[in-house]
Amino acid sequence: MSSSGRRLLLVTACALIDADGRVLIAQRPEGKQLAGLWEFPGGKVEPGETPEECLIRELREEIGVETQAACLAPLTFASHSYDDFHLLMPLYVCRRYSGIPRPLEAQALKWVRPKQLRDYPMPPADAPLIPFLIDLL
Repeated sequence: MSSSGRRLLLVTACALIDADGRVLIAQRPEGKQLAGLWEFPGGKVEPGETPEECLIRELREEIGVETQAACLAPLTFASHSYDDFHLLMPLYVCRRYSGIPRPLEAQALKWVRPKQLRDYPMPPADAPLIPFLIDLL
């Protein structure tokens, strides 16, 4: 617990990059918190799991893509306070993966040029990550 009484939530995110330099984003499905907003694939780090293991699992479960820890390069992170928790979210870049991303959890997927990411409404923690991707790509 932090001094503010909020718990710290560790969530990983991945900027999956295709051969054309586009980034994959996913739209949160109806019924989920922040439904309709676009985000980078990823999810909550489970107890005993490293951030890289979490991303490998989440990419497999959410979009049917396989990758390895050596293919995940840390780029930056988001630190954002919500009302009832504080989110810490490392963003990794992944250019080497196998499989074609497909929506396995009823979410919409879209390949987007980095400069166009701002055209998609994102959760408050995701939006500050965009300039780092624009600079990288």
